[in-house]
Amino acid sequence: MAGHRKGKVGARERKKLATRERIRAAASELFARRGFAAATMRQIAKRAHVGLGTLFNYAEDKRDLVFLIFNEELNATTDVALAAPRPRDAPLEQLMAVFRAHYRWLAAQPELARILLQELTFYSSGKQAATFLGIRKRLIDGIEELVRKAQEGGRIGTREKPPLIARHIFFVYSASLRWWIAAAKPDPEKGVADLRRLLKLQFEGLAA
Repeated sequence: MAGHRKGKVGARERKKLATRERIRAAASELFARRGFAAATMRQIAKRAHVGLGTLFNYAEDKRDLVFLIFNEELNATTDVALAAPRPRDAPLEQLMAVFRAHYRWLAAQPELARILLQELTFYSSGKQAATFLGIRKRLIDGIEELVRKAQEGGRIGTREKPPLIARHIFFVYSASLRWWIAAAKPDPEKGVADLRRLLKLQFEGLAA
C-alpha cells in the first residue's frame, strides 16, 4: 500500500514538472518572438497546453514568468560563477572570473536577457521572487567573502566594511550589464573588458 502511494506521489510530481517545463518553454518562445509587452498570459497558457488557472498556479503575472524561465539556469550559473575564482589571483581577477560566467550565459539569449534585466528592478513579490532574491543574495555574499579575504590578506587597503564594498561592486556590475545588453549583438568578452575598466577605477580610486 505504501509503495503504491509513493508511486502515485512520484507520478504527480513528474506531471507537475512536465507542466512547469511546458510553461517555461512556451513563455520563452513567445517572449522572444513577440516581445514581453505583446505576449499575453492567455497566449502562453494556450501554447503550453494548460488552462489559464493552471498557469497562475506557477506564476502570478508575466514578470513572474520571466523568473520562472530564468531562476533555475541563473542558480546553476551562479554556482559556476562562485566556484570560478582562483585563490592566488588578484582580487580584481577573482571578481572578473565570477562575472564572466554571467556575461557568457546572458549573451547566449540576448532577447530574453534584456527582458530579465528590465524586469528584475523592484522584483520583490511573486511566486518566483523568493528564489530569485536568494540567488542574488548568494552572489553578493560570494563577492563579500572575496572582499573579506582580500582585506585579511592585505590586498585591499580600505577599512570600509566588506558588505558595503560588495554592494558597491554589485551595483557597478548590474549597471554595466544593462549598458552592455542594450547593444544589437552583445559580445560577452567586450562586456567583461568594459566591466574590468569600471572596477579598476573602483580599486585604484581617483585620487591624484
